[in-house]
Amino acid sequence: MFKRIALFIATNLAVMVLLGIVLSVLERVFGVRLGNNGTLLVFAAVFGFGGAFISLAMSKWVAKRTTGMHLIERPRNEAEAWLYDTVRRQAEAAGIRMPEVGIYDAPEINAFATGPSRNNSLVAVSTGLLRAMDRDEAEAVLAHEVSHVANGDMVTMALIQGVLNTFVLFLARVVGRIVDSWISGNREGGGIAYYAIVFVLDMVFGALASIIAMWFSRWREFRADAGGARLAGREKMIAALQKLAATYGHSTLPTQVRAFGISGSVGGGLRRLFMSHPPLAERIQALRDAPAPSATVRG
Repeated sequence: MFKRIALFIATNLAVMVLLGIVLSVLERVFGVRLGNNGTLLVFAAVFGFGGAFISLAMSKWVAKRTTGMHLIERPRNEAEAWLYDTVRRQAEAAGIRMPEVGIYDAPEINAFATGPSRNNSLVAVSTGLLRAMDRDEAEAVLAHEVSHVANGDMVTMALIQGVLNTFVLFLARVVGRIVDSWISGNREGGGIAYYAIVFVLDMVFGALASIIAMWFSRWREFRADAGGARLAGREKMIAALQKLAATYGHSTLPTQVRAFGISGSVGGGLRRLFMSHPPLAERIQALRDAPAPSATVRG
């Protein structure tokens, strides 16, 4: 956890320094005064990182409320006991604290992991997964989700989203003042058109930021597949992904947690840039091409 806190602080400092450099260059090159530089930087950082980390802190609560899941505290049957014991065993192998384990009602084969840290997490599976998959396949899916937790994907995703949010908020207002100054002839900017320009730029830069965030999301799926292969076995992981094809692309998960599900969307062309998950065929091929996995995952 100390390394993650240090990474968070270092990332914030790097963003602040870089934004300060960009701001200085814009003022010197374009001659546009942006007002209180410190206020603009604080605004971008507080709202950019604040929003991302508030979402991270609330992720488990949101997932529980939006899916209406049942948490396994005392297993009620053999299936719940197997599910709980499998996650416990994999968490020990991955070097993380035991996640909360839940089951939510959904027809498709799906599962997800979320939570504010590696040692404060939640792993949940759909009822559709429990009906459609055998124990080996379900074990591999659980290993995939535990690997997400062990890799710290939730925290890293929040860091990346915070950086992107900061740049979107900052650059939209910087460029908005520049464009407004050209339109109004006022080098200080801040005319009536400024707010409309910033609104449009927030959407444009936000879309570009989403492309970057989704690229990382696709990369982390490959890494979680590899972690699942190390914990449960490569053939089990491949079999699970092949079974997932039965309902791949369909997800009833709420949008707040959909990117964390093992079942993603499908599409090609420009739509692929906004996909949170790589195509199944690519994930399966990556597992087949990878060197033989070791027995355990290190946390």
